Amino acid sequence: MSAGAAVSGAMLVLEDGRTFHGEPYGAEGETFGEAVFATGMSGYQETLTDPSYHRQVVVMTAPHVGNTGINDEDAESTRIWVSGYVVRDPARTPSSWRSKRSLDAELRAQGVVGISGVDTRALTRHLREQGAMRVAISSVADDPEALRQRVLESGEMAGSDLAAEVSTPAPYLVPALGGRRFTVAVVDLGLKSTTSRMLAARGIEVHVLPALASLEDVLAVSPDGVFFSNGPGDPAASTRQVELLRQVLERGIPYFGICFGNQLFGRALGFGTYKLRYGHRGINQPVRDRTTGRVEVTSHNHGFAVDAPVETTTRTPYGEVSVSHVCLNDGVVEGLELRDVHGRLKAFSVQYHPEAAAGPHDAAYLFDRFCRLMEGC
Repeated sequence: MSAGAAVSGAMLVLEDGRTFHGEPYGAEGETFGEAVFATGMSGYQETLTDPSYHRQVVVMTAPHVGNTGINDEDAESTRIWVSGYVVRDPARTPSSWRSKRSLDAELRAQGVVGISGVDTRALTRHLREQGAMRVAISSVADDPEALRQRVLESGEMAGSDLAAEVSTPAPYLVPALGGRRFTVAVVDLGLKSTTSRMLAARGIEVHVLPALASLEDVLAVSPDGVFFSNGPGDPAASTRQVELLRQVLERGIPYFGICFGNQLFGRALGFGTYKLRYGHRGINQPVRDRTTGRVEVTSHNHGFAVDAPVETTTRTPYGEVSVSHVCLNDGVVEGLELRDVHGRLKAFSVQYHPEAAAGPHDAAYLFDRFCRLMEGC
């Protein structure tokens, strides 16, 4: 290629050399990350703005994306967090009364490099068979092998401690609605705004703390409970948050964690975590609550899981822990419960997203369970 010549189209190159060609979508340029696929048929704005997708290139399995545009109400944070975006058939003209601008325009405005016209069905099947892997999208490169070499030089998700990169830089307060019933310290590891609203709607005064908060920071708000949010990265690399959680459990403060907060809860209780082959991402994952026997359709975004025995309880320094939820697709641990010697619930967590942004509302009862826990019921 001669110097200064323009590159036509865009390409996606996986670390194993598999290459897909398409057209630029969103910002033009080059980006790197971990290639993962999301199975939701809707809710792409919530996906894009979920901090848990930091350093990931999201492949949408739904073939037609962007038809409802972008509005000013559905964002889960102040920016788009995905490193790159892959779609098959983009809607060039949105059709929704709530739309303020097109998805393509929003991606360009925020500098998010994407690619369209890709056979996302073939790409998804490849990731299912080979596992999530590093990837690049480029609309400026013309040599797939040279781009692949840069992919191999990029960072891996395993071993990455990323929560502080997406967390709030300073504490802030979300007031309780309808009168304060409880005060909760929320450790922001990649918090979604709907979670704070769901807590506040139940009369919880929400004190959001940075990911690197200390026990002194937590105790300073005199919390009735502590909550760890979702977030990106490898839970095995987040040693500071695990130590904080152990200190919380030692003091008997009620705890509720979701997603990354579930993985850190598992590590605080002495379990290991491991990287899933391709993870769970989407709004249609079936999970069984082993406490009630109920099956829920739930919203997921996780690439790691807790390695805990499903059929037996485990004694820990903080009490007896058991697996409370399992995924019906593959048996992955989706929740943990910690009880005292009398069988009373002390702390619990789930791997999925009960705030359902975006997704079904089957699991919203977990916020009520947290309130009952803080009441001492």
